[in-house]
This record gives sequence, C-alpha cells and structure tokens, in this order.
Amino acid sequence: MKKFTVSQFLTAILMVITGFTLYSCSVDGPEIRPVKLEDVNGDYKGRLITIQGDNRTEKIKNFKAKKDTIMFSEFPVDEIVKTVVKDPVKAEEAIKAIGKVKYEIKYTASVNAANNVVELSFAPTPLVIQIPVDGVTKKTEVGLIAKQKGFYVGMDGSLRFALTAEKITVDGTILAPYEAISYNFPFCVKY
Repeated sequence: MKKFTVSQFLTAILMVITGFTLYSCSVDGPEIRPVKLEDVNGDYKGRLITIQGDNRTEKIKNFKAKKDTIMFSEFPVDEIVKTVVKDPVKAEEAIKAIGKVKYEIKYTASVNAANNVVELSFAPTPLVIQIPVDGVTKKTEVGLIAKQKGFYVGMDGSLRFALTAEKITVDGTILAPYEAISYNFPFCVKY
C-alpha cells in the first residue's frame, strides 16, 4: 500500500476546492429566459397616472393584451368629460350617464433581444364619446397619440406605456384652449 504524504493530501484537497469554486461560478444566478412576442398576451392590472396641467390622479386599471391590440373595457374618460363640460355637477352626471367606455389600441411588436424586451409601436385611433349634457348629446372625438414606444420587460414580466390626448373635437369644433391629458401606465403586471 502507498502512503500519502502531507503535500499529496493538501494537493488533493486544493484540487477539490478549486473544482467546487469553478462549478459555483458557472451557476451564478437564475437563468434569464429570452422574451418572445407571445409573452405580451394576457390580462393586466396596473397603475394609471393621469396628468392634465397641475392635476394628477392615480387609479388601478385593468386591460387585456392580445396579438396586436390592447383592449380596455373601461377607458378612463373623467378628465375628457370634465374638459368638455365645465360645470362640475353636470360633468359628474355625464360621466355616470356615459358608463363604461371601451377602447382598443393597435400596436406592432418587435423583440429587442439585447435588452430582453418587446417594443410596442402604437397606432391609436380617435376615441369617440357621446357626452350627454343639458338634454343634448355632444359628439366628442379625442385624438390620442403615443409619443414613445411601449415595452414589455422580460425580466419582471411588466408592460409599460403612455398615451396622450393631444386634442379634443366637440361637434366638429376643436376645443381651445386645451391642456393635453397624459395617460401613463408605468408598471402593469399580469394577473
């Protein structure tokens, strides 16, 4: 039988420790799954920050995202109605009378593999609302735009985007003066 010397024993231990150290370096953290276009699809809940001039409100809103469309079953129209109907009491009555306003936003998606995100380029259509006030219905058309792309972030599975109501037309007349309304969805998650 061979006898191990102290130096051979220390060399063997050093090799084992080195092996464990190198192995642990190769599995440093969770594996990041590459994002796909289909990852955007789902039901979302998120914070909506609405800003018009100095007024700022925050609400939680739900919406759906499918293949190429974001669908709201209740698009927030309070600020729009309050801009068209100046009397606060009549504006609240009109908001109740209008009820839920459905709105869909078309988008095209592309994967940005370097940042592990899906970029969304929006093509919003005008939002048309019939606002009842003083026994008359005012046909209101809201011109919505997306000044920047939206993003589905693969790391945390969140959707982020913003829209701006840049102009409002009431019965064919552009509303002036008018302060644009910003709809910011800074962090929306699937539920």
